[in-house]
Amino acid sequence: MLKAVIFDDEYIVTEGLQMMVDWSRYGIELAGTAADGLSALQMVRELQPDIVMTDIRMPGLTGLQLIEEIAKEMPDTACIVFSGFNEFEYIRKALKLGVIDYLDKPITLEKVDEAIGRTIARIGHQLEHTQLKSQVAANKEALLEKATLDLLLLGEQAVADWKKAFGEADANRVKGVTVFAATGNTERLEEHPSYRLVSFSYGKEWVSVAFHYDLPADLLWEQLTLRSPQMEESIGSGQTYADAADAAKSYNEAVRALRYAVFLEEKGWTRFEHAEDSFPHGLTGCEEEIVFNMRTGNKEGLLRLLDEYKHCMEAERLSPESVEQEVLKLAYIGYQVAKESGGDMKQQAIVPYRELGEMSSRDRMFEWLREQMELLHNFMREDKHAAKHNAVEKALAFIEKHYLESFTLQEVAEHVGMNATYLSLLFKEKVGTSYIKYVTKLRMEQAKILLHKGMLVNDVSKKVGYYNYRHFTELFKKYAGVTPGQFREGHVGGKTHEPAQEVEQHE
Repeated sequence: MLKAVIFDDEYIVTEGLQMMVDWSRYGIELAGTAADGLSALQMVRELQPDIVMTDIRMPGLTGLQLIEEIAKEMPDTACIVFSGFNEFEYIRKALKLGVIDYLDKPITLEKVDEAIGRTIARIGHQLEHTQLKSQVAANKEALLEKATLDLLLLGEQAVADWKKAFGEADANRVKGVTVFAATGNTERLEEHPSYRLVSFSYGKEWVSVAFHYDLPADLLWEQLTLRSPQMEESIGSGQTYADAADAAKSYNEAVRALRYAVFLEEKGWTRFEHAEDSFPHGLTGCEEEIVFNMRTGNKEGLLRLLDEYKHCMEAERLSPESVEQEVLKLAYIGYQVAKESGGDMKQQAIVPYRELGEMSSRDRMFEWLREQMELLHNFMREDKHAAKHNAVEKALAFIEKHYLESFTLQEVAEHVGMNATYLSLLFKEKVGTSYIKYVTKLRMEQAKILLHKGMLVNDVSKKVGYYNYRHFTELFKKYAGVTPGQFREGHVGGKTHEPAQEVEQHE
């Protein structure tokens, strides 16, 4: 039901319209009346009516002034004015302000009926127009989301359709693209002229694609860094590529980063990290799954994937030479993954190419592949292997010595001579907590000691390896339950604070 109000300083007008007009017949509720402009404006703001009927001349605030304010604050409100004899100039001004209709005094029921009919028709057209605009906007957004998803899945062949949905002019301004994959709909990042975000749900993930108009994307990275400690979801990011067609690469990297973050139970932002240069690039989805299951020690998942791999190869009806080539490639990938553990691979040498080629059947080739991958998996998971224990011990010693400095997981991995991703998995397995949580706890406990001594918060931030003051403050608050300043003041006052929860951060 529409809502209407009547404003006139003549009691007979407001009372007469209220009593004599059957408002319900029009689907209208008469919500209130007022006799002066100031009271009328207050009522409009409180009731938010659809229709305002007002006299041009009123004390406090004239009808024209009232209509002008309504046009600024509630432009969709329909206004009807009452006018007396020789008030044509006022009517002209009212029409310029956008009033729907005007009624000459004395007001009759016939005039009211006609004016309300025209007003309701006008409101109906406005609603239809607004709904149509909303539908068009929603359809455009849906088309853009679909075109962007196609870009992630199809790459180059989806670029033309993506440009149409994105807008040719804006698409030509794009200088780079970065894809993010999250476990849920994370807090929306702030919009900025330097990039445009397209976000949507895909499968079990929430995907956001940043199309950069300017590079480097420092403002976006700063937002992610600062918000990472507060995120309740895990989010992985791929690399930034100059060509929109390479969004598919960034997406696959983001999904990989997310998978490792989830496995390590790390919330917040995780960047994709390159594997070693010797590691094969351009892996298929199945090969990526096999690598993940080898690294995470999921033997059951690895053997299941090898069976699926075999069925896929059989369905393609490849020649013996092609099967041999694919089997050898996957065995080589497994060998390279096993090397990440840092052990002596001499005992795990790949069977010579000639011997594989002499195998009598395709089934025998796949049987050999399964045996080889199982051996490599067991080699990586061997608990008594000293290299794994030594690598973690070496990493812990490095962290203990340098944790007050700014360093990355990659630097620790290079120090111990191991792949960064594998080291993070091994670290969690051996220490019982993730690398990031471990380092953060060391730094936060040292920060508490320095704050205890009365050191300024900004100085403490730098002393414990955080050169971004806001980032340090957010991390400390999540760890200790209070800000660094509050902790410092609370300690001076004789209070103590226990850690609120383990904190995770982007490193």
